[in-house]
Amino acid sequence: QVQLVESGGGLVQAGGSLRLSCTASGRTFSSYRMGWFRQAPGKEREFVTTISRSGSTTYYADSVKGRFTISRDNAKNAVYLQMNSLKPEDTAVYYCAAGLSYSGIYASNYDFWGRGTQVTVSS
Repeated sequence: QVQLVESGGGLVQAGGSLRLSCTASGRTFSSYRMGWFRQAPGKEREFVTTISRSGSTTYYADSVKGRFTISRDNAKNAVYLQMNSLKPEDTAVYYCAAGLSYSGIYASNYDFWGRGTQVTVSS
Protein backbone atom coordinates (compact mmCIF):
# COMPACT_ATOMS: atom_id res chain seq x y z
CA GLN A 1 0.00 0.00 0.00
CA VAL A 2 1.06 3.52 -0.76
CA GLN A 3 -0.54 6.54 0.82
CA LEU A 4 -0.22 9.83 -1.02
CA VAL A 5 -0.76 13.30 0.41
CA GLU A 6 -0.80 16.39 -1.80
CA SER A 7 -0.08 19.93 -0.65
CA GLY A 8 0.66 23.35 -2.06
CA GLY A 9 -2.61 24.24 -3.70
CA GLY A 10 -4.23 27.62 -3.31
CA LEU A 11 -5.53 30.74 -5.00
CA VAL A 12 -3.30 32.52 -7.48
CA GLN A 13 -3.77 35.18 -10.12
CA ALA A 14 -3.42 34.37 -13.80
CA GLY A 15 0.22 34.38 -14.79
CA GLY A 16 1.32 33.33 -11.35
CA SER A 17 3.01 30.17 -10.10
CA LEU A 18 2.38 27.39 -7.63
CA ARG A 19 4.37 24.36 -6.60
CA LEU A 20 2.48 21.24 -5.62
CA SER A 21 4.04 18.52 -3.55
CA CYS A 22 3.03 14.92 -3.03
CA THR A 23 4.59 12.82 -0.32
CA ALA A 24 4.27 9.06 -0.18
CA SER A 25 4.40 6.54 2.59
CA GLY A 26 6.25 3.28 2.26
CA ARG A 27 9.72 2.15 1.33
CA THR A 28 9.08 1.36 -2.31
CA PHE A 29 8.40 4.83 -3.68
CA SER A 30 11.12 4.50 -6.30
CA SER A 31 9.31 1.45 -7.71
CA TYR A 32 6.36 3.54 -8.82
CA ARG A 33 5.74 5.71 -11.81
CA MET A 34 4.16 8.92 -10.56
CA GLY A 35 1.61 11.12 -12.21
CA TRP A 36 -0.50 14.21 -11.74
CA PHE A 37 -4.09 14.44 -12.88
CA ARG A 38 -6.65 17.17 -12.43
CA GLN A 39 -10.42 17.46 -12.37
CA ALA A 40 -12.36 20.65 -12.91
CA PRO A 41 -15.98 21.02 -11.80
CA GLY A 42 -18.32 19.18 -14.14
CA LYS A 43 -15.45 17.64 -16.10
CA GLU A 44 -13.74 14.28 -16.16
CA ARG A 45 -10.40 13.72 -14.52
CA GLU A 46 -7.65 14.47 -17.02
CA PHE A 47 -3.99 13.59 -17.33
CA VAL A 48 -1.48 16.36 -16.62
CA THR A 49 1.95 14.79 -16.46
CA THR A 50 3.89 11.69 -15.50
CA ILE A 51 7.44 10.83 -14.48
CA SER A 52 9.31 7.54 -14.64
CA ARG A 53 10.64 5.68 -11.62
CA SER A 54 14.11 7.13 -11.91
CA GLY A 55 12.90 10.57 -12.95
CA SER A 56 14.72 10.38 -16.26
CA THR A 57 11.60 10.45 -18.42
CA THR A 58 8.66 12.82 -18.27
CA TYR A 59 5.58 13.38 -20.39
CA TYR A 60 3.10 16.24 -20.43
CA ALA A 61 -0.36 16.95 -21.70
CA ASP A 62 -0.28 19.47 -24.52
CA SER A 63 -2.31 21.91 -22.42
CA VAL A 64 0.48 22.27 -19.85
CA LYS A 65 3.60 21.61 -21.91
CA GLY A 66 6.16 24.37 -21.45
CA ARG A 67 4.41 25.73 -18.34
CA PHE A 68 4.43 22.82 -15.88
CA THR A 69 7.38 20.73 -14.71
CA ILE A 70 7.22 17.44 -12.85
CA SER A 71 10.11 16.21 -10.73
CA ARG A 72 10.71 13.68 -8.00
CA ASP A 73 13.05 13.05 -5.11
CA ASN A 74 13.13 9.35 -4.33
CA ALA A 75 15.18 9.94 -1.19
CA LYS A 76 12.33 12.06 0.18
CA ASN A 77 9.49 9.93 -1.23
CA ALA A 78 8.18 13.02 -2.96
CA VAL A 79 7.02 14.20 -6.35
CA TYR A 80 6.53 17.82 -7.29
CA LEU A 81 4.61 19.83 -9.85
CA GLN A 82 5.92 23.29 -10.61
CA MET A 83 3.20 25.28 -12.35
CA ASN A 84 4.10 28.54 -14.05
CA SER A 85 2.13 30.96 -16.22
CA LEU A 86 -1.09 29.69 -14.71
CA LYS A 87 -4.34 30.26 -16.54
CA PRO A 88 -7.93 30.29 -15.28
CA GLU A 89 -8.52 27.04 -17.17
CA ASP A 90 -5.94 25.37 -14.93
CA THR A 91 -8.40 25.67 -12.06
CA ALA A 92 -9.08 22.17 -10.76
CA VAL A 93 -8.44 19.70 -8.00
CA TYR A 94 -5.02 18.22 -8.62
CA TYR A 95 -4.37 14.59 -7.76
CA CYS A 96 -1.13 12.74 -7.29
CA ALA A 97 -1.06 9.07 -8.34
CA ALA A 98 1.33 6.13 -8.14
CA GLY A 99 1.38 3.10 -10.40
CA LEU A 100 3.42 0.11 -11.45
CA SER A 101 2.37 0.27 -15.08
CA TYR A 102 4.92 1.04 -17.76
CA SER A 103 2.53 3.53 -19.27
CA GLY A 104 1.34 6.60 -17.44
CA ILE A 105 -1.16 8.70 -19.35
CA TYR A 106 -4.35 6.93 -18.29
CA ALA A 107 -5.94 6.95 -14.86
CA SER A 108 -6.20 3.18 -15.10
CA ASN A 109 -2.38 3.00 -15.14
CA TYR A 110 -2.32 4.06 -11.47
CA ASP A 111 -3.02 2.02 -8.39
CA PHE A 112 -2.93 4.63 -5.62
CA TRP A 113 -4.33 8.13 -5.44
CA GLY A 114 -4.15 11.06 -3.09
CA ARG A 115 -7.17 13.05 -2.00
CA GLY A 116 -6.26 16.06 -4.09
CA THR A 117 -5.42 19.70 -3.57
CA GLN A 118 -7.44 22.61 -4.94
CA VAL A 119 -5.82 25.04 -7.36
CA THR A 120 -7.78 28.14 -8.26
CA VAL A 121 -6.53 30.64 -10.81
CA SER A 122 -8.31 33.97 -10.93
CA SER A 123 -8.46 36.12 -14.06
